Amino acid sequence: MTYQVYGSVRSRAMRVLWTLEELGVDYDFIEAAPRSPEAKAVNPTGKVPFMVADGQMIPDSVAIMTFLADKHGQLTAPAGTLARATQDAFTHQVNDEIDGILWAAARHSFILPEEHRVAALKDSLKWEFARNQDAVAARMNPDGPFVAGDHITIADILLSHCMGWAANAKFDVTNPRLIAHNDMMRARPAFERALKQGA
Repeated sequence: MTYQVYGSVRSRAMRVLWTLEELGVDYDFIEAAPRSPEAKAVNPTGKVPFMVADGQMIPDSVAIMTFLADKHGQLTAPAGTLARATQDAFTHQVNDEIDGILWAAARHSFILPEEHRVAALKDSLKWEFARNQDAVAARMNPDGPFVAGDHITIADILLSHCMGWAANAKFDVTNPRLIAHNDMMRARPAFERALKQGA
């Protein structure tokens, strides 16, 4: 199966690239900005990232990561197991309580038209992020070092990508478990290889 990933390493495409590098499978990376002609030629909404697998367009970074992990039988607990339910619950929590907050902050900082931005919203979002990061850390397997314990999953990639996004957006990551996890994840060779796709 051939894969083409559209987006940039500064977008959620980074987590897809990282997943592919961890899996060790071949792919093509097409740099495309949101709503660019290159993106709209394949995805009518122009949103990135998206991936094309054997001619089928798949949107949404977490959906892509889940598909890849299931397809290649790595970075995930098997579907239909309690371990998978726990993994999915954690993934959804990070999407809702971390990614969603950072996305709202980005929209009101530089994405929405200026007349629709609410600058004061960012202080509220930072407060919520500070509260939520502790709740996320509390759901991690205490035996570590990964989210699920002794093996890496796509939940680890998602969490670490969000922690990097938070730092870039000047959202303070203060939870010691999340800091240690992020340091460990970003020392992985697959992260470095994915990051170099934007060089």
